[in-house]
Amino acid sequence: MNSASSHVYRVDPGGRLTGRLRVPGDKSISHRSIILGSLAEGITDVSGFLEGEDSLATLSAFRDMGVSISGPDQGRIRIQGIGLHGLKASPTPLNLGNSGTSMRLLAGLLAGQSFDSRLIGDASLTGRPMGRVVDPLTRMGAQVRMTESKTAPLEIQGGAVLSGIDYDMPVASAQVKSSLLLAGLYAKGRTCVREPAPTRDHTERMLQGMGYPVERTGNRICLQGGHRLKAIPIEVPADISSAAFFLVGASIAPDSDLILEHVGINPTRTGVLDILKRMGANIDIVATREAGGEPVADLRVRSAVLRGIEIPPDLVPLAIDEFPALFVAAACAEGQTVLTGAGELRVKESDRIGVMAEGLKTLGIDAHPTPDGMVIRGGVLSGGTVESHGDHRIAMAFAMAALRSSQRITINDCANVNTSFPGFVDLSRAAGLLVQNIR
Repeated sequence: MNSASSHVYRVDPGGRLTGRLRVPGDKSISHRSIILGSLAEGITDVSGFLEGEDSLATLSAFRDMGVSISGPDQGRIRIQGIGLHGLKASPTPLNLGNSGTSMRLLAGLLAGQSFDSRLIGDASLTGRPMGRVVDPLTRMGAQVRMTESKTAPLEIQGGAVLSGIDYDMPVASAQVKSSLLLAGLYAKGRTCVREPAPTRDHTERMLQGMGYPVERTGNRICLQGGHRLKAIPIEVPADISSAAFFLVGASIAPDSDLILEHVGINPTRTGVLDILKRMGANIDIVATREAGGEPVADLRVRSAVLRGIEIPPDLVPLAIDEFPALFVAAACAEGQTVLTGAGELRVKESDRIGVMAEGLKTLGIDAHPTPDGMVIRGGVLSGGTVESHGDHRIAMAFAMAALRSSQRITINDCANVNTSFPGFVDLSRAAGLLVQNIR
């Protein structure tokens, strides 16, 4: 990680967002393109790959396990697939940096390999819960050790004989679901995962695109071990989680009119659109099409008067990564916004409920954190210095808040923005945000 002292954002108040822009590629799909492209037979050409630190951590891990990958070069990579049984032991521990997706998905994949693996990460990653993945993997027969507090490092013993299970997830999590499905590729029999609420389905879509049979009945996803994956071209759309900051920014900044190009609108990811529209946002979905098995569209967003709402519980898992941005929208809305059922936010890269509430209070907003959500009463944003606690989404959310603040906002500890959105400052400045990365 880069030194936090060299990554401080200073954002002057005012401005508006206009023009056309394309945010970086979808992080979730970028991860999966590396994982499944490596396990496929043949060459997988990927375009639109996110060259952020998280995705690059996954890429580096597969290179360490013997996969030949060229690039990235302007979002293009070429993967020489080695099949489901071609991976080799890494000579060193697999360092996954800040990427929880990498660690949880690789835990499932590596549980079915013949060799031992050790997964490590940075201070933030080693503080995040891993029991939710390790416990069901153990039920499948995996041999995985974690710390007493159920965190990384993870020690995975090779040669385990995995058996399919029928697992009811206690908490909706695409990472847990994907981890178990990846383990299921190597398991005897049938692996089924039942999710309590819909989560992003990029893993299932990509598996099916590569010819691997996946069965979905309602909220239950099943696959049988022993099939093969065939390489296909993968086009990664722009990440709706990154677009969310601009959707909020253009909604709250007067006289904004912004078009976000080629954004992935997978129905398991569009909760942010539904929530903002319920708040009164002026968003048009245009030029809908399909790219690489994923629905994409251009999103036109214009400034609007937002109102506070009670966020429907069924939309929470469909917008779980977008709540830092949505909290800023709520701070600028008329009336009160209430979020419940989002306890997952407390175990992300930071405690996103606590950290956002702390920052909003610093900026003069009445924000009351609860165990599984927040109550925010819209008001007038002042200025001040807020702490992102090394969380990329917190940093970008508070940067957008300056569009409606009365004074300058300074945001500390912004180095990890590069995990998901390299070039954020330059792209934001081009659109009209008055932001600088000061050193």
